[in-house]
Amino acid sequence: MGVEIKLTDRELPVSPVYINFLDHLLAKRPFDDAEWSDQTSEALNFGLAEFKRRADAAAPGVMQNPRGRELIGRAYGLLLALLTGDVAPIEALQRRFHFINVIGIPRTGGSYLTAELYLALGLEPRRVPFALAHDGFPEAGPFEMAPAANSWVRSLHTMAEYLCMVELYFAGRAPHQGRIVVPKKLTKGIYAGGFFHRVLGEAVEHILTLRHPVAACVSTYDKSGGLPADGRFTVRSNIEDWCRRDLLYTGCSPEQLAQMDYFDAYLRYWEQYHEYVATTGLSANRQLRVVAYGRERLQQLAGEFHGRYGSRQAPRPFQVSVKAREKHPDWIERSRPALQRVAALWQRVGIPFPLEQVEECW
Repeated sequence: MGVEIKLTDRELPVSPVYINFLDHLLAKRPFDDAEWSDQTSEALNFGLAEFKRRADAAAPGVMQNPRGRELIGRAYGLLLALLTGDVAPIEALQRRFHFINVIGIPRTGGSYLTAELYLALGLEPRRVPFALAHDGFPEAGPFEMAPAANSWVRSLHTMAEYLCMVELYFAGRAPHQGRIVVPKKLTKGIYAGGFFHRVLGEAVEHILTLRHPVAACVSTYDKSGGLPADGRFTVRSNIEDWCRRDLLYTGCSPEQLAQMDYFDAYLRYWEQYHEYVATTGLSANRQLRVVAYGRERLQQLAGEFHGRYGSRQAPRPFQVSVKAREKHPDWIERSRPALQRVAALWQRVGIPFPLEQVEECW
């Protein structure tokens, strides 16, 4: 007995991210407008509508190009391999590339470290596509089922497209110790830790960036328009939207969320995020390093990147603001139980949690 299932690009459409990437590649336009690495101008707003509009405009040209159709076919081939457990093409990529993922809740220094990795490898961050370097792609998050959308399938599909982008962008780069190094800011990696660990290879390196929840919360609301006047949680940026989504996923109702204190909502999001670090499969990888937020620690690690890859450059300065404890001393006490719970959980699965460094609250 044989069963044949046919899926087309109507059910599994090419992502706008991959279309825009191929449009640049086929037209031989440089990727020179990425601002993801700039600490001072990082925007946390939504820009999906304009991005999708550009992809819709570019799609006919990509599909009419034979090379474009070939590369779209390559992504669908890798998707099929992921769907069916055909490990051969995935293992071939693992033998060719060495992935270094910088993982942490937003506003913890991950963009800085990712940019320094690229500089250490001789690549200017502004010329590295946002989707290739930063945390929006591939997609991963709490499971969602909606009309014509299954988030698990979306994760598989965007991973297949990401791997194609890696093949294309890094083609011809010099290997280090036999493989081409691919840095990635992978904020969403915690939602599917085992998936990223197995697909990107047992030798994948994870760098976990860790920051006190009060300082991370202050940085988030500063970048999102300030602390709301009524002190209640609201959504104005991507990070706040991720916070809303994660709290709803674990049982908070929209009505409860609308009445929640801003910091209480953020602290619950912070704790959930760091619980996922320990429980979704990332801890299976012992090529894992934790760095607590702070100028000296982040610059020291960046300096190690430059030494490791022989760039002969000094790391760029990392900018930090006034300690958050000076703004919200009451939040420090409110956060202490969550910090202790996360530290205990990490230590239980073998992930070091530098509590004293985190409590500096930069």
